[in-house]
Amino acid sequence: MSKRKILIVDELHPIFKERAIALGYEVDDEPLFTREQTLAAISACQGIAVRTKFRIDQELMEAAPSLKFIARAGAGLDNIDEAYALSRNIALLNAPEGNMDAVGEHATGLLLSLMNNFRNADREVRNGTWDREGNRGYELKGKTVGIIGYGFMGKSFAKKLSGFEVNVIAYDKYKTGFGDAYAKEVSMEEIVRQSDVLSLHIPLTEETRQMVNEEYLFHFRKPFFFINTARGEIVNTAAVLDAIRSGKILGAGLDVLEVEKFPALSDQDWFTTLKSEGKVILTPHVGGWTFESYRKISEVLAEKLSSVI
Repeated sequence: MSKRKILIVDELHPIFKERAIALGYEVDDEPLFTREQTLAAISACQGIAVRTKFRIDQELMEAAPSLKFIARAGAGLDNIDEAYALSRNIALLNAPEGNMDAVGEHATGLLLSLMNNFRNADREVRNGTWDREGNRGYELKGKTVGIIGYGFMGKSFAKKLSGFEVNVIAYDKYKTGFGDAYAKEVSMEEIVRQSDVLSLHIPLTEETRQMVNEEYLFHFRKPFFFINTARGEIVNTAAVLDAIRSGKILGAGLDVLEVEKFPALSDQDWFTTLKSEGKVILTPHVGGWTFESYRKISEVLAEKLSSVI
């Protein structure tokens, strides 16, 4: 009997391949494969492992009649046609446990950088300006941090904040009774009424796409700092920029954007304003991508392989 086969089409830590082989799989490790090459090679595979290179859609799954699972090296599953996979009983494996600490730390770093004007202060000093008053910051202690989505990422962020003497509140539409030592469970109404900081930790779905828009931001009672390390398409960037101009948003730390990578990003109407806005810190979707999480993600995926044997 031939071994079950996994096709790796993205850059994964070698530990995934090693442990898959130990579980009895034959592994084709082809991180440079294009979509076309994947379509040609996937027919005999029981599994495929991917990060974000391309969408695993119906066409790809139909090219693999023996496909039993898709291993997504990361947290979100928005680059997979989940509905079609479900109709085929194809298991979806992801690894939010592997990069939750990275995301929690990155969100904390963005927040502290915004509140203390690190970006502007650094640039000014390098350009010969010594402006203490203009770069006066805010203390995090005593502030209310609102978290939307209390899964692995949201809870990790809450845990990272636990030493800052803040009031952490969290809303999750799909959970109840999740309040713990790190966050108090509240309604969305309380999030918009109390938050001095808003941080998103929710997946991209049809329901959450463009959730943070002009109407949503209107309801916030106090000016606040905004952090997004989830998915860019959840946020209407133009609405965030308008809220910064009006003073509703005091600063925004964006690790993800509606459109990512160049040259497509340069073509967006809002990008010129975004890149010149001093109250915004941008990072290139690296919140969950550290040297440590690179290995941990693959370790988690490998552990979950045993569930589909």
